[in-house]
Amino acid sequence: MGQVIEIVLPVFLVIALGYGIRRFGLVDDLFITQVNGLVFYVCLPLLLFYKIGQADFSVNFNPQLVLATSVATGCCFVLAYLYGKWRDFPPAVHGVFCQGSFRGNLAYIGLAIVYNGYGDAGLTRAGILLGFLVPVLNFFAILALILPQRRQRTGYPEIVKMILVNPLILASLVGILWSFFELPIPTILDRSLHIASGMTLPLALLSIGGSFSLKNLRGDFCMAALATTMKLVLLPLITAALMLLLGITGLDFAIGLLMAGAPTAVATYIMASQMGADGELAGTIVMMATGFSALSYTLLLLSLHAFGM
Repeated sequence: MGQVIEIVLPVFLVIALGYGIRRFGLVDDLFITQVNGLVFYVCLPLLLFYKIGQADFSVNFNPQLVLATSVATGCCFVLAYLYGKWRDFPPAVHGVFCQGSFRGNLAYIGLAIVYNGYGDAGLTRAGILLGFLVPVLNFFAILALILPQRRQRTGYPEIVKMILVNPLILASLVGILWSFFELPIPTILDRSLHIASGMTLPLALLSIGGSFSLKNLRGDFCMAALATTMKLVLLPLITAALMLLLGITGLDFAIGLLMAGAPTAVATYIMASQMGADGELAGTIVMMATGFSALSYTLLLLSLHAFGM
């Protein structure tokens, strides 16, 4: 239990620090917005390229893991979408509920938890997995918002564009190709990337905390709780079942489970607001899922340690 707390608590203490410095006025909304952009467009791409590019691709890439996590995401999307259709949710609510139930904060919180628990080896494998999962998540996330609003015909070009220009996808792709072809990283570049990438996870967690606002807690709490349960409980269970079915064990199993257990991404709120969906519900889901993920991650890690992973 002590080891699990040492993995989970530091991540959420840094998130709390981000909330604190914003709450006490040490930084403002503009600073948090700029930091979030810096992390998304510069820091995370550098980290992903650096960790993936210097890895042995043949050792760290597991196609079964990519398949299991991708199919699990698709299953959760379908279940959430069909449930919303059965309950006849309004279009703006339906899309947000659906997206909140499967789109995880893999890059910010998922990677941080994996790194705290399994070090560079875990981070490298998780980074390669992230490179394949980000397009899958983006595709289903946009689909979740446009299908209920009957914007399929105008939505598909937007889906393709958002996937192709996503900096995390591009950085992961370049890193995967660099690793696959076993290209060397020059010493000067290696040391520069080592310094620059070191700021990524702290800044990412601070930006999450700084983005939290109690004014976002105005959505339907029951619906937000159901989406949170699907994200933090159902998706990891489906992922675990598929990984066991495909014979995935050890470190890859742990990484797949921890990435599946990541709370709903902050981008859910941003995308919902931009596409005319229920931003208040999205904000409530993000905050609720992030808060409860401290408990769910503790339970997941205890389960993994109990089975020697």
